[in-house]
Amino acid sequence: MGFAVGQRPLIDALERVKDSFNSYPLDCLAIAGAVAAIEDDAWFQETRQRIMASRETLVRALSELGFEVLPSLANFVFARHPGHSGAELAARLRAQGVIVRHFQKPRIADFLRITIGTEDQCSRLIALARSLV
Repeated sequence: MGFAVGQRPLIDALERVKDSFNSYPLDCLAIAGAVAAIEDDAWFQETRQRIMASRETLVRALSELGFEVLPSLANFVFARHPGHSGAELAARLRAQGVIVRHFQKPRIADFLRITIGTEDQCSRLIALARSLV
């Protein structure tokens, strides 16, 4: 579930694109759930704090393992290791059941896009990364 806020021409363009491929419109239950989530500020703040703490822990642990981690305020980090290609690390993590995003693009081919998960998920990623580098 997501939403966009913008000027009318932007929203019109987004709706044209969305309507051209979105075969899963939201029903009233999904909308009610989304509204309830948006209105639950305490849950949002708690979740936000947990994500920020997990991100800091993950960045620190990856840095200690020799990864270069780009600054991030998002729910993911971009990280690369000087001794391993991004494709290699992504494949080896995937073989262990951990999925990270890897893009074969010139400037970011050695980076992994790692979503900030739960504390347990981040701990598992760190343990696997430790065994891979």
